Amino acid sequence: MNGMEKAMTVAVIAAATVLTRFLPFWIFPQGRRRPAWLTRLSESLPYAVIGLLVVYCLRGVDLTAPPYGLPEGIAVAVVALLHAWRHNTLLSIGGGTLAYMLLVQTVF
Repeated sequence: MNGMEKAMTVAVIAAATVLTRFLPFWIFPQGRRRPAWLTRLSESLPYAVIGLLVVYCLRGVDLTAPPYGLPEGIAVAVVALLHAWRHNTLLSIGGGTLAYMLLVQTVF
C-alpha cells in the first residue's frame, strides 16, 4: 500500500465512523418519537448481545477433559456474583477476567 492508498483508507474509515455516530441523531432528532419496533429492540438487544458473548466465550470449553471447564465456570460465577453485589459492569468483567487468568496461570 502506498501513501495515497493509506490516506484513502483512513478517510473512508473516518467517514464511516462519523456517519454511524451521527446517523441516529439525523434520523431521530430530539422531540421525534421513536418507532415501537426500535423501542422494543433497544430493550432486548443488550441481553441478546451478552448472551451471544457468553456463548462465544464458552464455545471451546471441553467438559470431557481436565480441567473440565472449572476455570471458566468459576470465572462465570465470579462475574455473576460481582454483578449481583455491586451492579457494576466494569467491575464484573474485570473481576471475572482476573479470576480466570489467575486460575489458568496458577491453579489449572
